[in-house]
Amino acid sequence: MASAFPLIEVAGSAYQLGFQHGAQAADLVRRYLQLIERLTGLSRQTLTHNALSLLPAIEKLSPLLVQEIHGLADGAGISFEEAVLCQVRTEAAHVTAEGCTLFAVRGSATADGQLLAGQNLDLEQEYAETAILLRVRPDDGRPAALLFTFAGQLGYSGMNEYGLAHFNASLYDYQWRPGVSRQALRRVLLEKRTVPEGIDLLAQQRTCSAASLMLCDGQGRLASVEARPEGIALHTDVHPDCLLHTNHYLTPEFAGYESGSLPDSFARLARLRALIAESWGTITTETLKDILADHAGYPGSICRHGTRNWHSIAGYIAEPAKGLLHVRRGYGCQGAWQTYSVT
Repeated sequence: MASAFPLIEVAGSAYQLGFQHGAQAADLVRRYLQLIERLTGLSRQTLTHNALSLLPAIEKLSPLLVQEIHGLADGAGISFEEAVLCQVRTEAAHVTAEGCTLFAVRGSATADGQLLAGQNLDLEQEYAETAILLRVRPDDGRPAALLFTFAGQLGYSGMNEYGLAHFNASLYDYQWRPGVSRQALRRVLLEKRTVPEGIDLLAQQRTCSAASLMLCDGQGRLASVEARPEGIALHTDVHPDCLLHTNHYLTPEFAGYESGSLPDSFARLARLRALIAESWGTITTETLKDILADHAGYPGSICRHGTRNWHSIAGYIAEPAKGLLHVRRGYGCQGAWQTYSVT
């Protein structure tokens, strides 16, 4: 396995961003489409039909993103419908398939008082084959950003030049409904400058599924947002300098929906909380790298090795004040970390 994910760099208008992405990663984009078919068990025709039904919500959210999707299709040599599918893989198949661990710490928790945030990304191992880092530099006034994503998918986790970063974990126990794609929404989030602006965007949208989002910015603000098709709720943790989340509801507004459908989520959160407490006041990026490699409760541990066929295929740690994103390829216990500047 390579020690780092491929880095794709694009610049210019919305269409040019998409075209350059598609042209540089055409083979990986096609592999991503094949992977979506294989892991969902649905035909390309069914998936693209479902994807197009979600296009109006993306158009309403961001016409510029639709221009970028057109550019992606032309650059990669795929149909527009297939390019849309790359943005809505979970919604087109009506599946939830992530088991991640999120954190954000600052102030009294960290060694230098600076904010650190990130996650382990737990997915089927095959997704690592099409994962990329995408650095975007729009020429229309939107901020530059660095994303971890998959070839052809324009939105996922990352950070922009203002230090606005976000990370995501799936939540369960919801009913699917028409709405905006989580991945499209996460790309538009990276056009905001502050956590309050990000919360406002999430409050205005209605997603098809449920997720927890960890937000932070270059001014040291942080927020943990639970989003469901019905709306959003903010999670307040036991200390203002620490927010932790896994894959179950923590807010009073949504806790009643929780059925324990992902049992190891509770154990991972308890273990994460204990490890953070043990290192309180001395936490650095190296501390967090060790925490993301923890195997207590294996195989359903923070560093996941195959529970429900999910693996910790990547990890990220953001340093918003420095404009740095640390990205790991592979398991927390074995993978190699690389450090990238957002710009």
